Amino acid sequence: MISRNLRGEIYVSEVTANSLSSRWQRLDKGQLIKWTVYSLLLLNWGYYFVEELYISSHVLRQGGTFLQWTEEFATTIDNFAWFGLLFMFELETYVLDESMENKSIRWSVHGMRLVCYLFLAHTVYARINSMVDVFAVEPESEISSLCQLADQDISFGENYRYEIVTGDNCKALSGDSVFYRVEPSVVTDSDGLALEKKHVYFDFQDAIMWLLVVWAIELTVWLQNRNIIGGPLMVVSHAARAGYIVLLAHAVFWAWAGHWVWAWDQFLWIAGFWAIERNVSEWREEIIEEKEEVYA
Repeated sequence: MISRNLRGEIYVSEVTANSLSSRWQRLDKGQLIKWTVYSLLLLNWGYYFVEELYISSHVLRQGGTFLQWTEEFATTIDNFAWFGLLFMFELETYVLDESMENKSIRWSVHGMRLVCYLFLAHTVYARINSMVDVFAVEPESEISSLCQLADQDISFGENYRYEIVTGDNCKALSGDSVFYRVEPSVVTDSDGLALEKKHVYFDFQDAIMWLLVVWAIELTVWLQNRNIIGGPLMVVSHAARAGYIVLLAHAVFWAWAGHWVWAWDQFLWIAGFWAIERNVSEWREEIIEEKEEVYA
């Protein structure tokens, strides 16, 4: 009786193992990776909102205009728009497939993408504003020691990290004798300003480069919607993919600056658009197969 039970349990275990193995083989690994990346990007979005809330609590502690607040939450707004673009591309290149032949569906998807581009235009505007403001900062001639600002509700900022200046920490925060007021309630020293200039330049460059890459994808999708898989325009769209190399360089800079989450986020976004590129590639193969069948 006992041996029969053991054999039965072994048999059930083997059946279960074979069933799990069969399910794993049937699972589309590409889709699993894709949706894992999308989920991780959503988590990063939450992180950015909290981080920008922290930064704005120092930078705009004395208040600001609506545009100043949107500038401080530029990454949160930017990510919202990129999610919109990502999912609209996912719909067009994978989910909807032949449904895109319906004009109302096609124009709805394209219209949503246009709205996302308007949000991204705000990001570019915010990056330009930040760069212009930071590069125009002049040294505060009346401040030669950070302790002069102690207990005045002023923050010392460096590398997007802030601390309110007090009599207890002013000497430890910076021993420099030249200071810059980068925001009404934030000052930094020479090293802090030099790093801030690098940050705003890379942020601006990153915003532009991502737009070039996504416009290359737009061009490819536009061509393939017309069953065009070659020619000079397709060469241009493929050449623009070299922008990914620049985007990876930005990730390296942020990692060097100690912002590991930003670098990780860049890798995730590249992976997210790799998924779209994969959809487009599979779509191209379908077009080739259809053409071969026509001419066979």
